[in-house]
Formats: sequence, C-alpha cells, structure tokens
Amino acid sequence: MAENGAVASSITGEVADFITGIQYGDIPADVIELGKKHILDGLGLALAGSAVESGQIVQDHLASLGCGEGPATVIGTGLKIVPRFAAFANGVAIHAEDYDDTQLAVAKDRVYGLLTHPTAPALPAALAIAEAQGAGGPDMMAAYHIGVEVECKIAEAINPRHYQEGFHSTATCGTFAAAAAAAKLSGQSRDEVLRSLSVAGSQSAGLRENFGTMTKPFHAGRASESGVVAADFSARGWTAAPTILEAPRGFFRAAGGGFAEDAIHGRLGDPWTFAQPGISIKPHPSGSLTHPGMTTMAELIAEHGIRAEDVVQVKVGTNQNMPNALIHHRPTDELQAKFSMEFCMAVLLTEGRGGLNEFTPDVVNRPDIKAMIEKVDFGVHPEAEAAGYDKMTTIIEIELAGGRLIEGRADFGKGSPADPMSYDEVADKFRECAEFARFPGDRAEKTVELVSRLDALGDIRELTALLAR
Repeated sequence: MAENGAVASSITGEVADFITGIQYGDIPADVIELGKKHILDGLGLALAGSAVESGQIVQDHLASLGCGEGPATVIGTGLKIVPRFAAFANGVAIHAEDYDDTQLAVAKDRVYGLLTHPTAPALPAALAIAEAQGAGGPDMMAAYHIGVEVECKIAEAINPRHYQEGFHSTATCGTFAAAAAAAKLSGQSRDEVLRSLSVAGSQSAGLRENFGTMTKPFHAGRASESGVVAADFSARGWTAAPTILEAPRGFFRAAGGGFAEDAIHGRLGDPWTFAQPGISIKPHPSGSLTHPGMTTMAELIAEHGIRAEDVVQVKVGTNQNMPNALIHHRPTDELQAKFSMEFCMAVLLTEGRGGLNEFTPDVVNRPDIKAMIEKVDFGVHPEAEAAGYDKMTTIIEIELAGGRLIEGRADFGKGSPADPMSYDEVADKFRECAEFARFPGDRAEKTVELVSRLDALGDIRELTALLAR
C-alpha cells in the first residue's frame, strides 16, 4: 500500500506511457469483441436517455447556450455541436436510466470496483472526438478501450474510503477515462497526456448523496465533458502538475486517503479489465447492486410459480455496502426506485418483469406496488458480509401463505462475466432502448449490424449519422 503518496515510480507517468504506447493492434481480439457489446449497449442507452426528462433538460440547456453548429452528434436528436457538449449530453443520457455497464472488483475490499460505470464517461468522449476528426472505427475503439482501462485501474487502486464516504467513482475516475480517450485520439505526446490527466484530476467530482436524482447521470456527462476539456487545454499548452495521481496532494491521497500501488503499477492492460475480472452489462435499469437479487427473484418466481397474492414476507440480506448505496426504501419516483431493493423485488413479484416501462412514476406509486414494498425487509446478512466486497452476494427468503419458505442466493446477476449476455442479447436490449425512445426500427437494426463490424468501419460518422434524428 502507498498511504503517504510515496511510490517507487511515477504512477501518472505509467498511465501516460500506456495511453501513448497502446495501439489498436495491441488490444487482444477477445477484448475488442467484448468492447463491441458494451459500445452497442452504450449507444442504446444514449437513445433511451435522450427521450427522458433529464435528456430534454440537457437539450434545452444546450440550445440556450447559443453554441451554434458543430461536428459532434447528440445521439437521438438533431443536435450537432462542439465535442465537449456532445460528450456531456451523451454521457448524461447513457447514465440517465442507470442501465449502463458496471466494473467488477479484483480485491475483496474494493467495493465491487468502487461501482464505476466505465462506458458512460469513456464512450461519449471517444465518440465526439472521433466524429469531429472523421476517425475510423479502430481508432475510436482504441481510445474507448484505453479510457475504460485507465478508469477501472484507477478505481481499483484508490482506497475504498473514496466510495464508502461519498464520492461517486463514475464521476471522479471517469474524468480520467475521458481525458485518456480524448488525448489518445488527439495524438498527444507523453508530456501533453500528463497535463491532460492533471487537468482532469482537478475537475474530478461527484457525490453519492445525489443518487436517485438527475444529478447522478449529470456526474457521468460532466466527467466525459471534463476529460475533453482537459485534453483540449493541454494541447494548447496549459500547464499542470505531472504526478496528479500519486502526489501527496494529488487525487489518490486527497480523494481516498491513499491507494494500493500494486493494483495499478504494471497492471494497465495486464490483464485488461474487460478480460479479468470483467465488466457487467445490466439486465435491468436499476443500480447494479440490485441485480443479483433481481436475477435470483426472477428465477424463483419462474421455478416455483410464485404469485403476488401469496407473498407474506420477503427478506433480502446483503453486505453492509449495499444498503449504503440502495438508500431509497420507500421510493416516490422512478429515480429513487433505481436505488431501492424493496421496489426491485416488489415490481418483479407484482409485474413479473423490470424493464424501462416498469421504472416509471406511475408504476412506482401504484397501490399494489407500495403494498408489496411493505412486505420486503432489506438489510445486512452475516453470510453475505463474510463473502467479501468484491461480490454482490444477495440472500433471499420468501415466505408464502401457508408457511411455505423459498430461498435463493446469488453473488452476481445476469449480464456479469459469470453469466454474460451474448451480442444478440445485448442487441435485444438495444432494441428495447430504441423502441423506448421511439427510434426508427430500421435504423436500429442497421446500428446493431454496423457495431458488430466496427473494426472495419472507415469513418465513425457512418455510425453517428444512423443515431441522429
């Protein structure tokens, strides 16, 4: 551990060397294929997020700025603006429904990879800069993968206190992801990359108190925008400290009290996080901590034919970090419901499903849903606590009328590397998002096909043109 910022070598320099040194051909083929699923997932979520209230507010805000025309697309809209604001809008949209991918952890104390959502900050920055340049699919993908890798390794390294005491890692670590992606596409030198990372570090911010509100997706959009801004200022000669990560007054120390050097030193791309431990794709538009429980509950309902009217009580037990994030026990709107284990259990028991159309204000406030929520008891279970914070162990006990007891347990949910989604399953999720946004079905199908061969695409604008209104 490096608790006082003293390290054998410059960690920031090592990150800069990785960003400048890695080329598309250096990324393993299996990692590239995994990335395609996550890119398709992110694009679908950007479509869905453009159609919800937060997306409309962002679009109104951008229109009020009088920015004029630009080269970068706000997905799902007719807006084309400067890259920093396109990155912001698309980052907000990807994270708006809390339906985006989630990093897993390596060490047992790392709080599930500090709950970083890697694609939401990294992809919008890479896409906006690539579109502005007319870059090809391989260059955009390389920048995206580099951004995700930098983000995940920084999140894995920083002390768990960072997340536990209130920082939102998607916002903080995601700013470095966006800066890395933008710097890579801009062809920056090592010194320029160091400055880009440093400017990003001074912009990294976001507090978990805002979970369950529009400000949570604002974090992801702002992280993506801040990374683009950081790289732009660096390219113009802006000065910044060269050791922003490991310095005594740098990111790791200020935001976490220290870091685990062995979690990042020599670990960038060795292995790639996409390969090990992997990154989960969400099957439901709610906080990832609900997903093992939702996967198990759906299986129990199907296996035992559980009917809502027969449920007497449901006990859901997890480790202490999960109630620390799932803070809305009696939600009153769809954003709070995403961070409510009680709602997620109730909606499956009542509706039999939990998709975009179930996480709405009308469903959240229905009397039968509220009545079922009252039957759900959510808290800490010693067995789940003992399993470690690298897992999302969830233990369910359902008591039915007549005294029948049904039990289930899961460490991870559907969409995790332990139970991954195929490209076709992600494509179905993309179609759900496109339909939710009332996006033309034929263009959705072309997008699914185009992303599958993104490595052969000569100009990323062929893809972004499909995703504009």
